Amino acid sequence: MVNSMNVLVLAYLGDCIYEVYVRKYLIEQGIGKVQNLQKESIKYVSAKGQSQLLKEMIDQNLLTEEEINLVKRARNHKSAHRPKNTDIVTYKQATGLEALIGYLELTNNQKRIEEIMSWILGGTLCISMEKMSQ
Repeated sequence: MVNSMNVLVLAYLGDCIYEVYVRKYLIEQGIGKVQNLQKESIKYVSAKGQSQLLKEMIDQNLLTEEEINLVKRARNHKSAHRPKNTDIVTYKQATGLEALIGYLELTNNQKRIEEIMSWILGGTLCISMEKMSQ
């Protein structure tokens, strides 16, 4: 069922999961002001930042063939939505990364989410979503 799911639905979920990891990471770095948290989070959560991270992951062969296929499916999905703050190519690449995270969440692959997020956050180990909710 997840394999045939609308990739924008996967990206919708993936965006939330991704952002929670980033926010938790930044808070754990000791950033204590919301304004500073917001400023730092842009590096990770902006379409430009996500697109660049995805490109680096692909260039470094960090994604499986299945993951790349999902990213391509999301990137190539036709959408009436036009981004305001970035070009369409960058936006679609970012959507691909978010869809990947959403897919991994719905397939209960927490270990893989943590591997990807750890790489994105500079090798810092992330605490799993299960531990975060305790």
